[in-house]
Amino acid sequence: MTETIAGEAPKDASPSVLAQHAAMLDALPFSDTADFDDAARGFLGTIENAHITTAQGRVVWSLEPYRFLTSEDAPPTVNPSLWRQSRLNMHHGLFEVVPGVYQVRGLDIANMTLIEGDSGVIVVDTLTSIEGARAAMELYFRHRGKRPVMAVIFTHTHTDHWGGARGVLDDETLSSGRVPIIAPDMFMEHAVSENSIAGPAMLRRAQYQFGPFLAKGARGQVDCGLGKSMAAGSVALLRPTDLIIASGDRRVIDGVEFEFQMAPNSEAPAEMHFYLPRYKLLNLAENCTHNFHNLLPFRGADVRDALAWSKYLGEALKMWGGKAEAMCGQHHWPVWGRERIDTMIRQQRDLYKFAHDQTIRLMNHGLTPSEIAETIRLPKSLEGAWHGRGYYGHIRHNVKAIYQKYLGWYDANPVNLDPMPPVESGRKYVEYMGGADAILERARKDFANGEFRFVAQALSHLVFAEPENQAARALLADTFEQLGYAAESATWRNSYLFGAQELRQGMPKAPARPAMPRETLAALRTEQLWDVLGIRLNGPKAEGKRIVLNWKFTDTNEAFILNLENCALTYVAGAQAGDADASFTLVRSTLDEVIAKLTTFPEAVGSGKISVTGDAMRLTELMTLMDEFPRMFEIVEPKRTAVS
Repeated sequence: MTETIAGEAPKDASPSVLAQHAAMLDALPFSDTADFDDAARGFLGTIENAHITTAQGRVVWSLEPYRFLTSEDAPPTVNPSLWRQSRLNMHHGLFEVVPGVYQVRGLDIANMTLIEGDSGVIVVDTLTSIEGARAAMELYFRHRGKRPVMAVIFTHTHTDHWGGARGVLDDETLSSGRVPIIAPDMFMEHAVSENSIAGPAMLRRAQYQFGPFLAKGARGQVDCGLGKSMAAGSVALLRPTDLIIASGDRRVIDGVEFEFQMAPNSEAPAEMHFYLPRYKLLNLAENCTHNFHNLLPFRGADVRDALAWSKYLGEALKMWGGKAEAMCGQHHWPVWGRERIDTMIRQQRDLYKFAHDQTIRLMNHGLTPSEIAETIRLPKSLEGAWHGRGYYGHIRHNVKAIYQKYLGWYDANPVNLDPMPPVESGRKYVEYMGGADAILERARKDFANGEFRFVAQALSHLVFAEPENQAARALLADTFEQLGYAAESATWRNSYLFGAQELRQGMPKAPARPAMPRETLAALRTEQLWDVLGIRLNGPKAEGKRIVLNWKFTDTNEAFILNLENCALTYVAGAQAGDADASFTLVRSTLDEVIAKLTTFPEAVGSGKISVTGDAMRLTELMTLMDEFPRMFEIVEPKRTAVS
């Protein structure tokens, strides 16, 4: 790890950044305070500072570190538009949307919606953590009285919308099976698979997107766009008992009729909307929020379909336009009034359609992703809509995602077909540019002129060529910092500022990656478990090896052949190999316990949980070929550990 650079504390905003802020203050309608009125409307009560802890006293959520956001005027080190959004996301507590429908907001990055039926309450989305969900329910009961939970609904597959379900349903209620858990079709497949294969890399990249290791403050993390940050705490996945399959499906839950609309491959691979005729309330989940959303989050994901997203919003207008008197989502604050609701949906619909169509138009003129990002401009009617601003997603990176969805990573210029990796190319760039001193001299001049984007590119080459060059690291950190101060997007700001911090201080110290929870493992299909195992196989170590293992799971009646050959781990379902090196018979939960490191294979064999025939050491041999993924790895500097 690189030692801290002496005296390298966060700096002031440069004159060029201040000029950008002043131009934004002139360009956007800051006198429009309707969002502040809406965010405060219906407030019933809250938890002081939204402070939530575990039973052991560990803080899982608190807005106390964000008290610096009380000032209406943005400090010089924060984009004024982002400052406005950050202040809006400070509203927290229980809010009445309409009589009979309530939301808990600001106790997590996501919202919990509570719909009162004839005899109890229906809970929509359960926040990220069990502790947060439990606190949200207690807050609701305190103001609305104790009511039985009649159903739980998951609008989509992201963890901040289902992770806290065990804080809503206690063990007795869950075991009774009397409370339906309703979710969109393919929920389980996507909820557990979206992060299981690339999870280690995603979690490290998410540190840049959300900025959890940044200090909260005017020179650090202020927001995430969708909310303040990701919550900590305990997470558990509950399997749905009822799936919504098609748009137009209906359910009557505790006397309340729900009309559903499916929206797959929009903000999440499995997502749905609903309308409540009783309350004239529309909920568009996470597809119509108070910012331009991500089409490809910095943490990584499958590229989201902007065209489909737009069409779902158009379909929602067709189904419910002019009917809803209130609209709430699972992030941010509601909107009231039929005309305002329909206008917002139309603008959001056209925002995603404009980004899609204009990207494809420019792409078909031969423009590359960076050229499209430099060329495209939102129409004035969308540019001035606060809910269309790029606090989480941004037009400049969303167009690149659209390009990637259609044409992939390659821009067709052969120079980009097989470029040298960062360290090797960095050394050649430094050589071509006349050495480190010449680069630093030019970079300082361009920095003074506010040419931060190119300074960052040039200095990055120098840092990869000479990672111990403290002057290069310091100036690149200062450059990232200015780019962060200027950014309207919270995720851009977090990424730039965290890059600056790591250049100055090195990577944060973090505990080793914990084993995958048994509850999550139980939700994975056995085929998915083998896929997760396959990506851990170290190909070079497996050179020349062949291992064949039979598996039988007596509780699920599954059989598999697990085959290592040609440095690839494959499997065949519903079969057994006559020439297997070893055969294992067990219940599936035992395998989950082994992977979760609650027991070991030898212990499970010794206790009779696993029956083995053949050479059991062949499994041991296979497991020695598996990589353990680090929790942290270098991003803004060269890798310190060689990977092969």
